[in-house]
Amino acid sequence: MRKETTSVVYEFGPFRLELREHLLLRLGARIPVTGKAFQTLRVLVEARGNLVSKQDLMTAVWPETSVEDNNLDRNISTLRKALGEQSSGRPFIETVPRVGYRFLAPVTEYASNPMPPAATREPDPPTRQEIRFCSTADNVRLAYATVGCGNPIVKVANCFNHLDFEWEGPIWRHWVRDLANGQSIVRYDGRTNGLSEWNVEDVSFEAWVHDLETVVDAAGLDKFALFGHSQGGAIAIAYAVRHPERVSHLVLCGAYSRGVYHRGHPDAVDVRCALETLVQLNWGKTNPSFLQVVTNLYIPEKASAEDQQWFTDLQVISISTANLVKIMRACDAINVRPLLPSITVPTLVFHADRDRIAPPEEGRILAAEIPGARFVPLPTANHILLDEEPAWKIFREELSSFLKSNNANAGAAGN
Repeated sequence: MRKETTSVVYEFGPFRLELREHLLLRLGARIPVTGKAFQTLRVLVEARGNLVSKQDLMTAVWPETSVEDNNLDRNISTLRKALGEQSSGRPFIETVPRVGYRFLAPVTEYASNPMPPAATREPDPPTRQEIRFCSTADNVRLAYATVGCGNPIVKVANCFNHLDFEWEGPIWRHWVRDLANGQSIVRYDGRTNGLSEWNVEDVSFEAWVHDLETVVDAAGLDKFALFGHSQGGAIAIAYAVRHPERVSHLVLCGAYSRGVYHRGHPDAVDVRCALETLVQLNWGKTNPSFLQVVTNLYIPEKASAEDQQWFTDLQVISISTANLVKIMRACDAINVRPLLPSITVPTLVFHADRDRIAPPEEGRILAAEIPGARFVPLPTANHILLDEEPAWKIFREELSSFLKSNNANAGAAGN
């Protein structure tokens, strides 16, 4: 077994694979690949010259999860593009039909410089998540994951969730890492999303609230902080009103109490209906730039090419076109504004001041109409906060301070 203070570097052709830094470089320039694609390449390179069966490869890349073959196929396709096989005509990965894959190129392996002493390094992020499944009253299978230890915070599912794909992705990785620092975080894929069941009849706001109830009961949680992002905020609001004794803190970010049908803006409804029509026609399949338009609505500022490509991939892997239309229409019909004065738990509201998904006015309504709520505007246009932007630092510090308040009264059962 290799020492923890050292790592290994592999070189093949013009490429360099740095395991410790999770980097794939070509002539010194970084090539962005997803975390799972990187792990796939690592396994193939380490077994260079030898055939790796599909099952062995999937077990190595997804050790805690059962996944379908198309997840592996997607990783191989991503790697072929990253390594430029088509343009160079030089194959690095050989496919053995119905059996597996073999890495063909000669590889040089050597140890990199040792890591600095533990006292000088930042704390390591959580190393694994535990994924489990539960079933709702209407027999829908839901996937949920637990990371960390301590007082729990539950993140309500929203659109474009995939527990496994998110784990090492650049858009949600820092959310999990920082929220699981000193506490535990429970996340789940809502019905029709990610690892949860896709073939579902009931896609409605009430079904989403029942999904949250099912997950927290399955996770064995007694009292917990509840975090609602985007449409997950409305679900969190409904849950907090129905079960105030179980919610220690309510955190809302980029959330809204009213879907587009209830905001009094006919033009916005027309635009939304046009967008739903394009989605229903699977516009992104023949016009990939459409997916980029959606990406630019969610993360328009300070997003790297890797960030943008990953979120575009997430749109494809996390949900089907038909289910996305169902979710959009259910979101449009949301109206929990009448519930806001009934919320009795401590509440913190974050909202990007130039949010293109949930208008900033919606965040101000939440803070104004929830008794005692505190409002924190965020200097960004990103609906999903990115790791390096100043707004993330504000969010993280304000959230940490808020969760520490009243925690003496916030008991929690073990997972």
